[in-house]
Amino acid sequence: MSLDMQVLLAQPRGFCAGVDRAIEIVERALALYGAPVFVLHEIVHNRYVVDDLASRGVKFVDSLDEVPEGAVTIFSAHGVAEEVVQRGIARKLRVIDATCPLVTKVHLQAQAYRKEGREVVLIGHRGHPEVEGTRGRIDGPVHVLSTVEEVERLEVGDPRQLSYVTQTTLSVDDTREVIDALVRRFPAIKGPELKDICYATQNRQNAVKQLSDEIELLLVVGSQNSSNSSRLRELGLRKGVPSHLIDGAHQIERAWFRPGMKIGVTAGASAPESLVQQVLLRLRELGVGSVTEMDGERETITFRLPDELR
Repeated sequence: MSLDMQVLLAQPRGFCAGVDRAIEIVERALALYGAPVFVLHEIVHNRYVVDDLASRGVKFVDSLDEVPEGAVTIFSAHGVAEEVVQRGIARKLRVIDATCPLVTKVHLQAQAYRKEGREVVLIGHRGHPEVEGTRGRIDGPVHVLSTVEEVERLEVGDPRQLSYVTQTTLSVDDTREVIDALVRRFPAIKGPELKDICYATQNRQNAVKQLSDEIELLLVVGSQNSSNSSRLRELGLRKGVPSHLIDGAHQIERAWFRPGMKIGVTAGASAPESLVQQVLLRLRELGVGSVTEMDGERETITFRLPDELR
């Protein structure tokens, strides 16, 4: 029996240009050099993507020590520390860098602040690969924080010589609060406002904000370790909408639904559209009668591939 439920599909959703580029880099490397190709850390934070590439001969490693000397090695979209780059050179690895250009932009901005003699505050989550990579690109002290409370406890050498950059995949709202707190406490601080939060993060969050006014349940397709996917779920909850982060259709629970419900569906920037379509298929089995895609920002940005793969 149909439950006469409706789905509103977010636009934009799913893969961003940086993720598209990173996955294409791995696929081209496989075609050009053959398996195995080694990738330092997960190329993007999505279980389905990683498992698919692993089945085709990609070896994901946590350290360059696991890579045979001279092997083709790809750095993930999240970026790596300078020390990792130098270790790759020392081990004569054939390195291909899949770092998202927007992450590289953050590295360059932070390095420019250090050249001005400024201490750097990195707004982001400790332990996240992007944050660790950015820290490792800065020659000097780096203060990593993500909350207003941490700003209040922050101790720096010279408040007049302070700067900040941000992890690209944070919540815009949360970052704005932290930046406002930094500016209040350190009026001379220098930073790029919210420009380092990437266009894809911003667009996907805007879509969820718009969607949340019309729905009673939000499904975010993405893996648990995906920062931008987790932020989308948090945004739905903040708007008062029950929200679930799911890796795919197999994690959908019938108990979440009731007759006549309006359901929002979106996907994090590292989740492929094929998973979204599988989720929609499952929702139709559970009683969804119509799927409507919302109007939203159409993304046309693309990023150039590394020279060795073009």
